[in-house]
Amino acid sequence: MRKILVINGHPDKESFNTVIADKYIKTTLDLGAEVRYIHIGALNFNPNLQFGYRQRMELEPDLLKALEDIHWSDHQVWIHPIWWLGMPSIMKGFFDRAFLPGITFRSHKSQPTEGLLKGKTGRIITTAGDMSLEVYQDVYKSSGLVQLQQGILEYCGVTIIQHDFIGPLREFNARDYQEILDNVKAIAQADTNIMANYDNKFHPNKNTEKVIR
Repeated sequence: MRKILVINGHPDKESFNTVIADKYIKTTLDLGAEVRYIHIGALNFNPNLQFGYRQRMELEPDLLKALEDIHWSDHQVWIHPIWWLGMPSIMKGFFDRAFLPGITFRSHKSQPTEGLLKGKTGRIITTAGDMSLEVYQDVYKSSGLVQLQQGILEYCGVTIIQHDFIGPLREFNARDYQEILDNVKAIAQADTNIMANYDNKFHPNKNTEKVIR
């Protein structure tokens, strides 16, 4: 069974992102997967890379454990809200501090950058409070997704198999939220190869993203 790491980038432990993470974790555990969990907001670390790459800051124990889990994983599930078209600042600070040269990537003078997380797969689940997928794609060119998927994870070698967009949440009722969690269960089953196909409200589009309306 694959080793799965779920990473929650929402700083509030009582957010709907946490509910999504819990549902995914419970489903994969019930299916016999090995699962670990990182709630970035609960980690104790300085999110400010105050010297850039000029001077290396000592990694706090929580960051060292998180990096151990990232390298341990076969499959990663990154969950976060879209705030100002990107990820929350604590999540960006996590990448600034932990995803460093020699740890998640290696630069070469005469060759392309080497991703040190090569061979791992990933899924990105984003929630939006008042924005539709169409606006995110057509008006803002999926800017936050480009940053996370291409600029960070794929740059470091992770192969993203799917982006799941959930929103706009402000238009959802209790039944919609339950359907979302049913769909989270389905994608967790798919990720563990228990179900090859599933029927849900995620609708593929030209950018291989999925959306719940």
